This record gives sequence, structure tokens and C-alpha cells, in this order.
Amino acid sequence: MTMVADNRRGIVLMCLTTFVFAMQDGFSRHLAETYNTYFVVMIRYWFFAAFVVALAVRQQGGLARVVRSRFPVLQSLRGALLALEICVTVLSFTLLGLTETHAVFICYPLMIAALSGPVLGEKVGWRRWVSIGVGAIGVMIILQPGSGVFSPVAAIPLLGALMFAVYGLMTRYVSRGDSSATSLFYTGTVGCIVMTAIGVFYWEPMTGRDWLWMGMLCVSGVFGHWLLIKTYEAAEASAVQPFAYLQLPFAAALGMVAFGETLRANVAIGAAVVVGAGLFTWWREQRTRS
Repeated sequence: MTMVADNRRGIVLMCLTTFVFAMQDGFSRHLAETYNTYFVVMIRYWFFAAFVVALAVRQQGGLARVVRSRFPVLQSLRGALLALEICVTVLSFTLLGLTETHAVFICYPLMIAALSGPVLGEKVGWRRWVSIGVGAIGVMIILQPGSGVFSPVAAIPLLGALMFAVYGLMTRYVSRGDSSATSLFYTGTVGCIVMTAIGVFYWEPMTGRDWLWMGMLCVSGVFGHWLLIKTYEAAEASAVQPFAYLQLPFAAALGMVAFGETLRANVAIGAAVVVGAGLFTWWREQRTRS
């Protein structure tokens, strides 16, 4: 009974987490329309790094224990890759909008499933390959590569999804020897170092009002990660993972209300196909484990 109650609370927390991350994406898009993407992501990472360091200090054994890793090079590559992926995705927000970016980006779980065999040595059965193929069809429906209106810009969120999928695989690999606290620490601090090395060359003066938006971006980022931590503390990951797809409708609604975006029929149909394929893949993984 306790586990059911915990899972229920975890589902509520995951729904709230996806809403907060969708709002964070909206703040990122708003700022990146005026300021350089590297600059915006750099400021965001300064706050995120402060958050993960504060968490590390509070861990048992303190900062010294959290810093120790069995895979320091791989952890550093993870942190750098995620920072660069965020830059790609924020750029996509400004070029394509929240709705279409997220519609393509949600294919990343299928990319993880496809790459888990050659990268992690996991078995990928024919049913999973079918769902991956169906998801790829969904992405093609969204992008419409043969319609004559396809733009190479539409491939940017696909690149972001691939980068995030590789990041996810690296995270799964390092979890074999490192704690989640260690992985989170490297994600924040290495990403901060990488973005500072890049973003400092794109520093721009901001108006007072835009600093307020930047503050909301940073707070939403920290709050979202805190909620995600609490989600996985409260519930099994398998119980809450399907609800991560809610970030798509949240982001689409925000894009239409705040930025005047429209939801094209092919995007809605393609996104539904991708989400369906992703949920089927998740369901098969749970059956395999049970």
C-alpha cells in the first residue's frame, strides 16, 4: 500500500516537473530571441552549478566523497555534451518554436533504445526495433522531408535529441559505478566550466526587466531538477517515466499561448506516433524486467 501511495505522489511530482521544465524552455526561448544562446545558457549554468555544489556539500561524506568517480573522464564528457545539447535545443526554440522542437525531441527515448545494444550491450528484440521504426516514421511525418517545404533547420532538434540520447546512455553507463549525486555534480560543474569558456566571449548587457526573466529561468531550472530528485525519491522510475511525455503538451500550449505558435496537423499526428512508440518501448522493457 505504501509503494502505491509513493508512486501516486511520484506521478504528481513528475507532472509538476514537466510543467516547470516546459516553463524553463519558454523563458529560454524568450531570452534567446534577444540575447546570444551561449550567453543565456552560461548564466543558467552558473546557478545550476551553485545548486549541485550545495547539494554535494549536504551529502554524507561531503563534497570530497561526491567528487570521487570511477569514470571521471566519461563524467566530464557527459557534462560537456549536455551543455552543448542545451545550446542546440535553445537555438531550435528560436528557429522552430517550442511546439515543433519538442515534437521532434521526444524521439530521444527511441534513440536510446536503438543505441543501447551496440553501446551498452543490451539485447534489443524485434518488437523494440519495430517500435523504433514506427517512431522514425512519426519523426518523418513531422519533418516532411519530401514535401518540398522541408528546411534543414528542422533537423536541429533531431541533432539535439541524438545528443541527449548519447548523454542518457553515458549516464546509464556511469551509474554502474557512480552515485546519482556524483553524476549530478559533474553535470552541473563541468557544464558550467564549458559554458563559461564559450559564453564569456558573448557577454551582453541586459536590461533590468530581462534580468528578471533570467532569474526566472535560473530558478525554474534549479526547481525543476529539485522536483525531479524528489520524484525519484518518492517513486519507482518505471512508474513515473511515461509521464515525462507531458512536457510536450505543456510546451506546445505555452508556445501557442505565449508565442503565437500554431500546431500543424502533421506535427500533431507525428508526435502522437512518436509518443505511442515510446510508450510501447517502455511497456516492453517493464515486461522484460518482470
